[in-house]
Amino acid sequence: MKRITSLFLLASMMTAGFAQGDNTKWTGTWATAVVKSDKQRMPASGSNLAESSVRQIIHVSIGGKSLRLQLSNEYCDTPVEIRSVYIADSKDSCEIDVKSAKYLTFEGKRDITIALGKAVYCDVLEYDLKPLQRLTITINYGQQTPEVATLHDGSRTTSYIIKGVSKPKTKFVNSEHAIHWYNIAALEVAGEDNYCIPVIGNSITDGRGSTTDMQNRWTDIFAEELNATHPNIGILNLGIGGNCVLWDGLGAAAKKRYDRDVLAQQGVKEVIVFEGVNDLGNSRTPLNTANEVIAEYKVMIEKAHAKGLKIYGATITPFKGHSYYNKERDVARKMVNLWIRESDAFDGVIDFDKLMCDPNDNARFKEDLQEDWLHPNAKGYKVMGEFAAKQLIKTNNIK
Repeated sequence: MKRITSLFLLASMMTAGFAQGDNTKWTGTWATAVVKSDKQRMPASGSNLAESSVRQIIHVSIGGKSLRLQLSNEYCDTPVEIRSVYIADSKDSCEIDVKSAKYLTFEGKRDITIALGKAVYCDVLEYDLKPLQRLTITINYGQQTPEVATLHDGSRTTSYIIKGVSKPKTKFVNSEHAIHWYNIAALEVAGEDNYCIPVIGNSITDGRGSTTDMQNRWTDIFAEELNATHPNIGILNLGIGGNCVLWDGLGAAAKKRYDRDVLAQQGVKEVIVFEGVNDLGNSRTPLNTANEVIAEYKVMIEKAHAKGLKIYGATITPFKGHSYYNKERDVARKMVNLWIRESDAFDGVIDFDKLMCDPNDNARFKEDLQEDWLHPNAKGYKVMGEFAAKQLIKTNNIK
């Protein structure tokens, strides 16, 4: 998918997270991969988000005293009118700490209309953002909004929607609920010593099988484990449900979105690639598909190294017992994993396959760690996140 013009310009103005003409170093503390919506993912109470207020919750990784939020209208062919946006510390459910609430501005104004196919940053905001905290982002939409929004489908987190304009003291108790994030794309913090690790992946990284509103995807656990010893490292989850390396689905194929969703993030120092199971699980010629996936890994590695980044490959977890499985597809999976482990093409390996497979049947998940023989359950995600942190620290890949 082509990189939109506004972000091409933004990327060209940035070097290692420093804005041209400004000494501020920005680093991602949270991000998501945006996709195009459809009617089923829009609020049931209306055809779009017009004249509505949407309260959304994110789980950040690193903290800071200055931040900026990116909003995206990249997948829409009409502008989106936003009357105001305010952030606040999250309390419980839709409740916020009203005293912490602050409005964002865009070139000094609270309102903004984001042009079709564009993404924008708010002005720099001074805010005491704590590591690993849950932050609410409340958007008040105007009349002009697309019929379907730019969003992230699998938020695993409840968004709360009410009609009209909200203020920090407004109650959302009778709101409509949606398990999507609308228009929010990235949150960055200022800090000289910070850096981040974006993870490109599919529904396993996106968190299918985790617990809604508990923020217990493997990347959440990864961030929590790292924070104890490396509080300057942000973890960015760029997983999309159903995503493939080679083919488009709900979102663009990983090979198309890699530049935007991974390399264009601010403050990147290391990258994790955990993709491929959907390619193999849907393939009629699995061995050919395995070779094509490996070829795309090589392109990702080359691009990362060209930018001076380290890049780690995560092995593909087993899926025997799921409809994806047949013997040829499992052979292809093991072929890809062998290449990840032994080619030395990646700068390091996170061997989720070895971690999660049944020792008595290496084509199958450990039963107590799986949800549907393809996705981990909450316990499985905890094991994965803890393992990823230990693996990177143990191998001295994190300094």
